[in-house]
Amino acid sequence: MAEAHQAVAFQFTITPEGIDLQLSYQALNLIYRSGVRSWKKRVSRMRNRVIKGVFPASPSSWLFVAIGILATMYMQSDPSMGLISKIQQHLPLSQTKGWKQFTMLSALVFSTLLWLSLILALRFCLKLLLSYHQWMFEQHGRISNTTKIWVTLVRLFSSQKPLLYSYQTSLPHLPVPAIKDTLSRYLESVRPLLEDTQYKRMTDLANQFESNLGNRLQRYLKLKALWATNYVSDWWEEYIYLRSRGPIMVNSNYYGMDFLYVTPTPVQAARAGNTVTALLLYRRKVNREELKPSRVPGTDIPLCAAQCERMFNTTRTPGVETDVLQHWQDSEFVAVYHRGRYFKLWVYRAGRLLSPREIEHQMQKILDDPSPPLPGEEKLGALTSGDRYQVIPWAQTRKQYFSSGVNKRSLDAIERSAFFVTLDTEDQGMEGDDPVGNLDRYAKSLLHGKCYDRWFDKSFSIVIYKNGKSGLNAEHSWADAPTVAHLWEYTLATDAFQLGYTEDGHCRGEVDRSLPHPQRLVWDIPSETQVSSSLAVAQTLADDVDCHVFPFREFGKGRIKKCRISPDAFIQISLQLAYFRDRGGFCLTYEASMTRLFREGRTETVRSCSNESCAFIRALEDGEVRMQLLRRASEKHQNLYRMAMTGAGIDRHLFCLYVVSKYLGVESAFLKEVLSEPWRLSTSQTPVQQMELFDLKNHPDFVSLGGGFGPVADDGYGVSYIIVGEDMINFHVSSKITSHFICVNIKSRVCECFLWVLKF
Repeated sequence: MAEAHQAVAFQFTITPEGIDLQLSYQALNLIYRSGVRSWKKRVSRMRNRVIKGVFPASPSSWLFVAIGILATMYMQSDPSMGLISKIQQHLPLSQTKGWKQFTMLSALVFSTLLWLSLILALRFCLKLLLSYHQWMFEQHGRISNTTKIWVTLVRLFSSQKPLLYSYQTSLPHLPVPAIKDTLSRYLESVRPLLEDTQYKRMTDLANQFESNLGNRLQRYLKLKALWATNYVSDWWEEYIYLRSRGPIMVNSNYYGMDFLYVTPTPVQAARAGNTVTALLLYRRKVNREELKPSRVPGTDIPLCAAQCERMFNTTRTPGVETDVLQHWQDSEFVAVYHRGRYFKLWVYRAGRLLSPREIEHQMQKILDDPSPPLPGEEKLGALTSGDRYQVIPWAQTRKQYFSSGVNKRSLDAIERSAFFVTLDTEDQGMEGDDPVGNLDRYAKSLLHGKCYDRWFDKSFSIVIYKNGKSGLNAEHSWADAPTVAHLWEYTLATDAFQLGYTEDGHCRGEVDRSLPHPQRLVWDIPSETQVSSSLAVAQTLADDVDCHVFPFREFGKGRIKKCRISPDAFIQISLQLAYFRDRGGFCLTYEASMTRLFREGRTETVRSCSNESCAFIRALEDGEVRMQLLRRASEKHQNLYRMAMTGAGIDRHLFCLYVVSKYLGVESAFLKEVLSEPWRLSTSQTPVQQMELFDLKNHPDFVSLGGGFGPVADDGYGVSYIIVGEDMINFHVSSKITSHFICVNIKSRVCECFLWVLKF
């Protein structure tokens, strides 16, 4: 109870002599400093709003406009063409004011209006510039004069140092493609997968849809696009993620791994201290908008940063029909899980972020705590990993048993925390007698763990293993993998290269020994909550997942580029060749592409199994070696990727048309069939976004392993890959064991196909 007494600023007791008041000056000082930090954040937000509000100009530009107007008036010229005089007549000024003051004030009002008009004009021009996407389709080395002029203008507008969200209001809205174009591209994408009779049937369905229901649905969609910031994103978040009633573990959440060869420290508490510090430093940059806006690699073209807003202090709250994303403005603590116990760990004291050494000290207290879990506490996290509705509704359980008393307070501590931390009791990583199997077990541990030792509803959970290895598991509804990958890159680099460790593996810095002990969360969980039922569902799902992680070191993007082929296209074609050799045919292939060139953009599907890629694979299998076919397939893939990025994709448009049809209560055989087609090969690239943080020449062992996800189809593969440097590609493959799609098979096929394709 000593910590509780320290938190009380004053106490009083009533005695016969009167009231005995006892002040705790230390507690009052803590309250004062915490209040100062809060006000500093408010002032910083107000300052940033002003800077963003006038972007691409600067607040100081008002002074130049005002001085220019006053200077011209001093030279007996009226730049306003009579507007200053009219403003002068309508100003409610006292007659006692002098004529010169009267005129100057009118001139300042006019200068302000002119300045605001110029800002709106500049913003409109920037929006027009960012709406130009033809630059993506220019051939390498053959840039048109229009694109050259456009590049110059974009650089001119980007000369100011923008804040994280400065470009948001200047980003264009996602356009609605013409329905005829979408249907034409869809039919082209399924042609290599269908027999002639099947293709004719699908063509008839598409034509019937276009001539009847399609145009009606399109009109509603265009109306929404005029009103909404992004006609896809809100429906995508709600219907694909939040309304999903199956387990989000494995099916939705994804993971990120630590360095492949290096573990910066073997001390678990120290690794936790630096990792938590790095994450909170990143949050500070996000809150202050000090992060540079993400851009298309190698260009000045900004990408939407809206997904960063809900990165921290966010949780997915269960509902009966749909979940809700809850975000809090700030949180000064993290939730920690260790050996079945939950703790609330304050990471700020008197408005000051604890040092890495202090956080390590607090983490060590949790590791050394001998208290056992309370009844029902150890496996409580299984409520977030099981079905959202079908078996034991998490929403119903939450409302019935966690809406009041100690359970509500403890649950609030987890949900309102900055993020969730698991201090795992196992060792993970590649080291050991079985490095291949160890990597696979490492991936499975991050993807689902024990099904109850992660809080899958949190925006992300950090896992620190007993041997110092780390990783994270991220909830998918609030953001896509590139946003989390950017955070994780910064965390790994800051941990290893900036914060560092002492020679004995501990964090640097001093420790305030008066820090209160981490607060143990208290629960009163009745047996009726039936956590075991949710755990059984989650365990069945986890046991059915096969994961395989393998680094490919024979060559990387450097050698692929020498063949004048896009590395991503090369990998995608090789994956299709591997699937063809493994399963004896082609399948609908999903590759994730971003649409963050547009405001609130998320993802689009690249249907990378094309007529051109299939033609090359068939020729290769028949013994015909034609480099021209490979290059044609590569160019087709690049074009599909560019179209998806620039708003001319297929699947998000058809998805939104389907949502409109459901709102109108009408059925479409075409849309129903299209949206039920399985993605048996689901792929995604995780590019390294901040190469400047990793010096691979001087520190070649600090190689990122990337991350992965579970299989999308029960009878398919999930493949994630990351191109690291010039000479390495890391793969993460997942599948369902019951489907007999074995990940090791696809590994051997991928490696085989890489070498086969490269020979030609």
